[in-house]
Amino acid sequence: MELVLRALEHDEVGAAVALIEESTLSPGVEDASRREEYWDAVLETRRRGGEVVVAVHDGVVVAMCQILIFRHFQHTAGWCCELESVYVRADHRGRGVGAQLLAHAEEYARRRGCYRVQLASRNERLDAHRFYRAHGYELTSQGFKKALVE
Repeated sequence: MELVLRALEHDEVGAAVALIEESTLSPGVEDASRREEYWDAVLETRRRGGEVVVAVHDGVVVAMCQILIFRHFQHTAGWCCELESVYVRADHRGRGVGAQLLAHAEEYARRRGCYRVQLASRNERLDAHRFYRAHGYELTSQGFKKALVE
């Protein structure tokens, strides 16, 4: 499948939010009418050296991920990459889109000198876990979250 992998553009924010809404395990949390707030998150990600990447097929956004780059206090204060909001449209799964998106994100991290890329995936997402393992990701840690607002 021929994809274009590139930075999210302002007029694609709604499409990116729709990707999240399609597969979220937290329905009702996203609000597509607040596009400027999402765009502010993109700009903040960029200010910190990361990017929100989309995969575009035939002019349509079919996948996305947010690449966060940060200085780790471990590993001699090395640079680390965290992938967040990794989504592939349901009708494009199993067609190599996710693999291309991961490869793009990993190369982005390498170019910025990151020693590691990491991500978290909800316990319920067993298909995603198989996908990540098939692409070299290892289950090394148990993650925990605590909501600070309701």
